[in-house]
Amino acid sequence: MLGTITGLVVVVGIAGYFWLQGSLPTTEGELSLPGLTAEVTVLRDRDGLINIRAENKLDLYRGLGFVHAQERLWQMDFMRRTASGRLSEVVGEATLDLDRFFRTLGFRKLAEANLSHLTPATRATLDAYTQGVNAFLETRSGPLPLEFQILRYEPEPWTTVDSLLWGRLMALRLSENWRSELSRTRLAGRFSPEMIAALWPAYPEDAPMTLRGRADLIDQSVATQLATLLPPSLEPSGASNAWALGGSLTESGKPILANDPHLSLNAPGTWLLARLEAPGITLAGATAPGVPFLVLGHNERLAWGLTTTHSDTQDFFIERLLADDPDRYESPEGPLAFTTRDEVIRVRNGDAVRLIVRETRHGPVMSDVIPAGSAETGAVLALSWPALRTDDRTADALYGMNHARDWGEFQLALRQFHSPQQNVMYADVDGNIGFTAPARVPVRRAGNGQHPVPGWNGAFDWISLVPFEELPSVINPRSDLLINANNRIVPDSYPHLIAVDWPAPYRAERLAAVLDGKEGTHTVADSVILQQDIVANGAKRILPRLLSVPAGDERSAAAVSMLRAWDYRMHRNAPEPLILQAWVWALGRKLLADELGGEYRQFLNGGIYTVERLISEESPWCDDITTEIAETCDNQIEAALDLALDSLSARFGSDMAQWRWGEAHSARFPHPVLSRIPVVSTIFAQNVETDGSDDTINRASARLGGAEDSLFENVHGAGYRAVYDLADLDNSRFMIATGQSGNPLSDLYGSLSYRWRDGLNVSLAPETWAVAEQLKLIPRPE
Repeated sequence: MLGTITGLVVVVGIAGYFWLQGSLPTTEGELSLPGLTAEVTVLRDRDGLINIRAENKLDLYRGLGFVHAQERLWQMDFMRRTASGRLSEVVGEATLDLDRFFRTLGFRKLAEANLSHLTPATRATLDAYTQGVNAFLETRSGPLPLEFQILRYEPEPWTTVDSLLWGRLMALRLSENWRSELSRTRLAGRFSPEMIAALWPAYPEDAPMTLRGRADLIDQSVATQLATLLPPSLEPSGASNAWALGGSLTESGKPILANDPHLSLNAPGTWLLARLEAPGITLAGATAPGVPFLVLGHNERLAWGLTTTHSDTQDFFIERLLADDPDRYESPEGPLAFTTRDEVIRVRNGDAVRLIVRETRHGPVMSDVIPAGSAETGAVLALSWPALRTDDRTADALYGMNHARDWGEFQLALRQFHSPQQNVMYADVDGNIGFTAPARVPVRRAGNGQHPVPGWNGAFDWISLVPFEELPSVINPRSDLLINANNRIVPDSYPHLIAVDWPAPYRAERLAAVLDGKEGTHTVADSVILQQDIVANGAKRILPRLLSVPAGDERSAAAVSMLRAWDYRMHRNAPEPLILQAWVWALGRKLLADELGGEYRQFLNGGIYTVERLISEESPWCDDITTEIAETCDNQIEAALDLALDSLSARFGSDMAQWRWGEAHSARFPHPVLSRIPVVSTIFAQNVETDGSDDTINRASARLGGAEDSLFENVHGAGYRAVYDLADLDNSRFMIATGQSGNPLSDLYGSLSYRWRDGLNVSLAPETWAVAEQLKLIPRPE
């Protein structure tokens, strides 16, 4: 009987697999689509690289919408459901808090308002793309992809507003100050200002440059829950590399621009590579499923890249409620009533949930996301953020960047790049290189944006936005070299506050060391190789301090000896990177866990940058408050090495020479749904051992929290790499993580992962499709 049942399960599984093969895209032949005005050709090479050729621009975007839906339909639907606060409709109660969060931000309402401010050309592009997506939904004949089958629902028609949601969601992922403010609030009153400041290291004065509230009114539980609500794939984080070399530094005499933006490593990946051609425009680079614009890449005359500015464009305002009327809050003009709107969240297999979203003059009340909010304190937290303005025109900026012909037109487009603030690197075929950090950046009456501030007296209100002409910008610097790796972009003399906190300068320092003095010698191949550089500048900074403490026993002495002889390269087959990373993790735990308990992991995101500051002098964090003696930093460094070696021995055996960084430092590319299902998660799992670390140019950030068996997993890095050759744009080089397809059953789902890991690249030049599958999209007769 058991054998019969097992056999039936196998047969059903095989039959289901072959049935789901019908969800893979049609890549050859001819399809008749509604909405097209002329024939569109879609070419795919063996890697699934896309070339779309159309007879006019709007049909080009219709073709892109169709192809995105073919390859990434579920990813697109999951994106719009997330941003709209509609996940619970298909997932259930587990995502209710996330839906509350996005309903309170009101992204969908904002996108609807944003649409009315866009130019007719941008609107037409968005509409054409929407027609292409819906043409796929209307004409598809096979089953929907696996995720739809597991969650048992069908996608609704695409709307133009859905495409604008991608930009709002990306703005959230690339803006993290709101969480830093909450994190400081969680520590206020428990630790001295000096101890708190030590967890956010000050930017070194000699590092590269590209150019207080009322905590007692904030419910600490609400601050903690709000700060930790988002899943890893949506957590605010951003890091990237970009450099531009002018013609005096290159072998060709024309600029070279390199860019590798860093985001969470997930499957499907954020990007899909494509070349788009129509009369008057040729685009090549990274498209984002759900969006008709080329986000990163080049047109016929210029190329651009992006890195995150890490600016402070978000402020929490503490709004004090009236004691006798909690439906109103204090303001400089007297009591004001909240603006409110009703939201109804439908929950699969559960009752619908009503949410009343409140807004103050500063913005939405985010503390209401957590049920019961801050009622006990008599105050609420409202978020000010330019990305929440109804007249955001960032979509116009992307359209303009795609169509710009020179620096002047490109700058004109960037005037509408309202959020999030990004560092935009530029190069063109005429030999120009440039840099601008466009965005709506607030000018505050007072304060530096590090803490939630009183909202009732107007003392910390925003009084204006930094004029575009006064934002950081440069064209053709004397050095003929521009570098940004999320390092500070302005000097102290800059008249406006961009940010107080800046990421570590380690990657920028390494780039400057390699690129300075390259007169007339640098090639595209050199930049491709540099993107794979795994020399850890942060290790160079912290290791002398760690090694200054005498080893406590023979095992520690052996580890110290290995590190003294190490070349600072974070190679996946070497043991030294693993020993160092474990030592830093264990030291962070020793320094912080006694005061913060399990929360310590959330304050170790800075890794070496944070720990370096904490042990640079006799920090109060070095004392273990659970003991009667006063521990020194030296005591903790010694104890941390023992803890690190114990942990590594338990995981990888006692022979240190056999340890390998890559065994712990794998990129697994989790899927939002499939990774949560036993057996299924194993079938579709990817496990790519990787080089690099948080502070190498080949950035590969290690997980520092969670279970010990997942410590040091590679969770954040360059999902896209490109090097643009302005002497011959068709000689540009590209790569993405995972693969082109978002369908787990496709051979192209993770087909690029190992080549991505090994620093290989692909071309988007026309000859790439000399041998290719060809799909003709023809207009459907009315």
